[in-house]
Amino acid sequence: MNIVLVSDVFGLTPALLDMAKKLEACMIIEPYKGQSMEFQNETDAYTYFVNNVGLDNYLAHLSKTVGRIENPVTLIGFSVGASVVWRLSAIKSNKFIKQAFCYYGSQIRNFTEIEPNFKINLVFPLSEPHFDVVELQSRVYNKSNVETHTAHYLHGFMNYYSSNFSETGYTEHIDLLRSIAKRNASNNK
Repeated sequence: MNIVLVSDVFGLTPALLDMAKKLEACMIIEPYKGQSMEFQNETDAYTYFVNNVGLDNYLAHLSKTVGRIENPVTLIGFSVGASVVWRLSAIKSNKFIKQAFCYYGSQIRNFTEIEPNFKINLVFPLSEPHFDVVELQSRVYNKSNVETHTAHYLHGFMNYYSSNFSETGYTEHIDLLRSIAKRNASNNK
């Protein structure tokens, strides 16, 4: 099964490219049309994203891009990337999306009415400053096609450029995603 990464507000970075290699991803979808933004910090990245792209435009870009995919894929999204994957799951847009992993998609809290059309694993951080993670999990965990997990790390733990980056958490979850990819590849033979 092919893996498609859906980036956070930092977009295309050397660390994301490295992750793509580690996971043998076939594609990276990011909000800045391949332009390396080189933000100095999360606040700058988030502000630029909100003012120049926005969640709706990123969702439209994601939907258009995955609409052209003709092989079974697993989407792996981070932060706003996870939030747009969650929103995409409500659209019966592509039968080739087999599953998704959404890491710390904080905007999911604004779209809890969604009923996903493909299997989706929501990986929440230990806590969030703007909402109660446990309460959000309780609103989505009983939905069809949804599994929820709590990581022992904070929002951004998979992003080298985040102040919450965790080498331990990153390694743990890269290994987990690799094992799932291998298992899926074996099952599809």
